[in-house]
Amino acid sequence: MSKLIFIVDDEQAISKLLSFWVKDKWGYDVEVFANSEAMLKNMSAKPDIILLDIMLPGLDGIETLQRIKQIDENLPVIMLSAQGSIEVAVDSLRDGAYDYFPKPIDQQRLELAVKNAIKSHDLTREIQRLKETVQREYSFENIITADRKMQDVFKLVTKVMNNTITVLIYGESGTGKELIAKAIHYNGDRKDKPFVIVNCASIPRELLESELFGHERGSFTGAHQQKKGKFEIANGGTIFLDEVGELEMLLQAKLLRVIQEKEFERVGGTELIKTDVRIISATNRDLKIAVEEKAFREDLYYRLNSFPIYVPPLRQRKGDVLVLAEYFINEFNKKLGKEIKGFTKRALKLIYEYDWPGNIREMENTIERCLIITENDVVDVEDLPSHLRTAENMASVDYAGPLFSNETIVPFEKLKEEAIRHALKVTKGNIVEAAKRLHLGRATIYRLMEKYSIENRAYSE
Repeated sequence: MSKLIFIVDDEQAISKLLSFWVKDKWGYDVEVFANSEAMLKNMSAKPDIILLDIMLPGLDGIETLQRIKQIDENLPVIMLSAQGSIEVAVDSLRDGAYDYFPKPIDQQRLELAVKNAIKSHDLTREIQRLKETVQREYSFENIITADRKMQDVFKLVTKVMNNTITVLIYGESGTGKELIAKAIHYNGDRKDKPFVIVNCASIPRELLESELFGHERGSFTGAHQQKKGKFEIANGGTIFLDEVGELEMLLQAKLLRVIQEKEFERVGGTELIKTDVRIISATNRDLKIAVEEKAFREDLYYRLNSFPIYVPPLRQRKGDVLVLAEYFINEFNKKLGKEIKGFTKRALKLIYEYDWPGNIREMENTIERCLIITENDVVDVEDLPSHLRTAENMASVDYAGPLFSNETIVPFEKLKEEAIRHALKVTKGNIVEAAKRLHLGRATIYRLMEKYSIENRAYSE
């Protein structure tokens, strides 16, 4: 797409020369104006760059530059002047001009300046477009839910968007913890600053310290140059520590210091680096249990857990299952170029009744697979993965009897759930006795009861 350049100069000979260069030699579209007032009335044409003379009748170039910047602060303006004084150049640049050229104008230098200015303007617009896209994507309106539990989560999120308190988001894998973290950042007062993600479980432990805090040249084998860490990169913004429960003790101590003192040192360095970073963490582990087992520092746990947000699993948000299923159908129709209308009643029943241990991530992948393989305009039972299809027979399986007496294969998660339920039934809700007979710790029993939504009073009455 051709770029549009405005030329504003009251000298006809100069205007014709510039127009010849811009249009005939450089290949850009051009509009020529003899004064600033006429040019400003045509700003709706959205030029990509303006070549602006300083000495103009009526509104002079410097005042015109100021008005242009009020309309579009990022629009590049190259100032032209026959005066050629340093003071004029300094005034122009101070008021936001991209560059300054004295007359007579050097054609080659001006062509290069125009190319660079257009490239810079395109990049600025693309960055702004991406920012706006990201902010729309992570606005609350784009988090798909119809469940009251998630509405409660949103209420908590609105309380912490515009402050610096550390937030711990906990819940099972695939529930959307990262999405909640992004909603906090991109709806808050740090939305124009960096949002940096670190997955503490996916980076090798020996590299994680360098990834978080950076390193100095020569600090270890392979450290050929200085590297900034994520805390430095995220300065002024937010750092999201996903799976924070996987941090080893040495890094936990260093993270605690960053939270308390807002400073750190690079690996192999001695310089104290100050940082203003909002910390949001997430975990699918029960950090209370990790503290009890001496696998996680208690002081760090309380620092990270200043404002806890629990994201419930999909099986506890049945109101969201059908809403999300319809949403993913529409999204993958666009992506795959299909026109699938929905699900048959039998298929929808299985989708609704399935526990979704992988939560929203599992549902998303499952529905994409269904749309890829179906040859009809609706998704039927035969299009569902085998573990969903066998769920039709699960209700008839007698878990109190022999579990492996026929060809039915029971999902492992279901076996664990039924083992807990059966133990509580036999012990009449005595958790200590149930834990003892299952050879599990009490903390583990409580965690699994929460995971499978098991109410103890149902067995103790």
